[in-house]
Amino acid sequence: MSPVTTRLEPLTSDLLEGVAHGFFTRQGGASSGIFEGLNCGGGSSDQAEIVALNRERVAETMDVPISRLVTVHQTHSAEAVVVTGHTPDPRPRADGIVTRTPGTAIAILTADCQPVLFADREAGVIAAAHAGWRGALDGVLERTIEVMEAEGATRGRIRAAIGPSISQRAYEVGPEFIDRFLDHDPETARFFINGEGDRYLFDLPGYGLMRLRTAGVEAAEWTRHCTYSDPRRFYSYRRSLHEGEVDYGRLISAIRL
Repeated sequence: MSPVTTRLEPLTSDLLEGVAHGFFTRQGGASSGIFEGLNCGGGSSDQAEIVALNRERVAETMDVPISRLVTVHQTHSAEAVVVTGHTPDPRPRADGIVTRTPGTAIAILTADCQPVLFADREAGVIAAAHAGWRGALDGVLERTIEVMEAEGATRGRIRAAIGPSISQRAYEVGPEFIDRFLDHDPETARFFINGEGDRYLFDLPGYGLMRLRTAGVEAAEWTRHCTYSDPRRFYSYRRSLHEGEVDYGRLISAIRL
């Protein structure tokens, strides 16, 4: 792996132009070893003070104090909450975050799951969602949109970008996995292709885009970065399993009014 630089490298989407945001890579962090880079996962076994330093660097890049970099306790759910400033204590158990409070950056953590950032610039409402296969299947994207609407957003004006996620070529699943999706909607078969033996390859970002567009968000895109395939830039839960590592770092994605 190439040495990690001290400069943060947030990726952005043209769809969210005019709203401060970033899908942060692992570049520019203070962590070392298997966490080398910008590990922002407080749930990892990385040193807590180093994770805090990494988060402070993200807050500085987002131009907010660390107290205004708001996260939640993610549970792979379809829950979305509204926040108005500082991170509540205790942090809400949710996977979608919505705000209309200026000067507040909302952020979610991922390591193969989809980080999704939303904005209705006219209404001044933004959101962030953690959408792994379970949350996406259960409706976290739609729930986040509903909460945005309750805060004044209009569905047709919402723009959404999916950041670095595991791509189809790296996401091998078993027959019990595909059955969950087919039982929910037989049309989802198009997001699976045959792999080795009884295995399939699942297109998680393609599925996420379909759910967004079906929900009425016509302006949606994936940045087309695969977390599994680029260890220099991204952490990956699945890659860590395949390489026999005891833990893995978490990427952070943030958006601010």
